[in-house]
Order: sequence, then C-alpha cells, then structure tokens
Amino acid sequence: MIKKIIHFTLTCLLISNFLSLSACHHRENPNQIRLGTISGPETELMQVAKQVAQRDYGLKIKLIEFSDYSLPNRALNDGSLDANMFQHQAYLTNEIHNRHYPLVVIAKLFIYPMAIYSVKIQHLSDLKQHAIVAIPNDPSNEARALLLLSQAGLLTLDTHKDTLMTVADIRHNPKHLEIKELDAAQLPRVLADVDLAVINANYAALAHLYPQQNALFSENRNSIYANLLVVKANNKNNPKFIYLIKAIHSSEVMAAANRLFHGAAIPAWK
Repeated sequence: MIKKIIHFTLTCLLISNFLSLSACHHRENPNQIRLGTISGPETELMQVAKQVAQRDYGLKIKLIEFSDYSLPNRALNDGSLDANMFQHQAYLTNEIHNRHYPLVVIAKLFIYPMAIYSVKIQHLSDLKQHAIVAIPNDPSNEARALLLLSQAGLLTLDTHKDTLMTVADIRHNPKHLEIKELDAAQLPRVLADVDLAVINANYAALAHLYPQQNALFSENRNSIYANLLVVKANNKNNPKFIYLIKAIHSSEVMAAANRLFHGAAIPAWK
C-alpha cells in the first residue's frame, strides 16, 4: 500500500512538473512580438523593421505571413498574433462590426496607393463602352475601388450612403462598365482578360506593377486608406509596442519602403 501511495505521489509530481514546464514554454516572451503580415513586399519591408527592432531595442519580431485578408484579424483575436499590419480603417471597422473583434489601432503606417491598371489601353479616355472592370470583392476594398473609379471620372456614386458602398450604389455609369468583383489577390492574374483592374498595392507589386510607373490613375497622399498597426484592446498599453512603432517609423524602413514600392509608399504618420 505504501509503495502504491509513493508511486501515485511521484506520478502526480511528474505530471505537475510537466504542466508547469509546458506553461512556461507557452508563456509570452516579453521581448518578442508575433506580427501578422500579408505575403509580398510588406513582409519584405517588415524584415527591415525586424532588424531595426532587434538592433536598437532588443525586440524580437516574429513575422507570420498570410495569403489573404480574412485571416490576420482572426489570428489576432484568438491570440495567435500580438499585432497585425495589413488593413486600413474602413476594413477594420467592417471587421469589428461583423465579427465583434476587440481590436484597436495603435499607429498609422504607410499609404500603399490602390490604382487602376490596364494592358489594353494607355489612357482612361481610350476606355470603350461596356468595358470590363475588375475590382476587389471584400467589402471595404470594393468600396475603395469604386471610390477610385468615381474619382477617375468613370462612375458617379451615392455619396450619402453611411455604410460601405457596393456596385448597387452606382448612380451614373456613362460607359456602361461591367464591374467584376474578384478576390483581391487574383486581380493581377486577370489583368490581361479585362479592360481595367483596380488593384491593391501589395498585390500589384507582386506582379511588378507600381502606381507611379504603370497605373492609369491612383490614390495620392490625401487617401484615407492608410495601413494601420492593430492589436487587441486589452493589450494596447503593452510597452513593447512603442519600440515596434519606432522601428517601423525609422528612416531605414522608410527608405526600404521607397525602394520596394518604387516611390509609391507614403508615410501616413507624417
């Protein structure tokens, strides 16, 4: 009986020690940030920020890449990330409204201009009647693309709507454009099959398309669509984010952004 009690006690101690070690293993590293990005030039840019953060502040950044816009906020919400940097305010507002994520903005980053591209025409004035125009299909970027088409003089929108605009909010379409809503990542691939495509800068850059060099029309520094650094609300005062922001706002990262986006990246915090 005594041997059984001793054996049981030792077993309990071993289990307890294992659980303690596991908890320590999974405990948050106070000098590390798990940062979610979208694959492409923004991730390359964060490699530079990662080096600056480690060198100047002793902060380790673990970059976690995603291939589409639907995942980084989910990962941030469930604790798989400490922060993400891929979205603008309209996208975040829509996510919070629909999914009730407790997320907040702690810094503005860069404006990566959305732009209108074509391989079939050289000027928007050459656009023919019933032309096919491809735009992103996620709600906030669809609205952003429609606004850009409106600014380019191709459409008139219902500007009194207080929610995200869709193709149903087109009030005047003088060229009778046919709007195709597609996944944002697919737009560079279908460019040859449509007359125009309205493409986010990160996906355009993967196809070697840049607003200042290849676009027929693009957003400018007055754009409201700055990318944001986003965290969970209950973690917003974590002091390590101060150093992350300093690293991203550094002159080295700005120079890298200028190189990677061929002069199109605009620092929104200035």
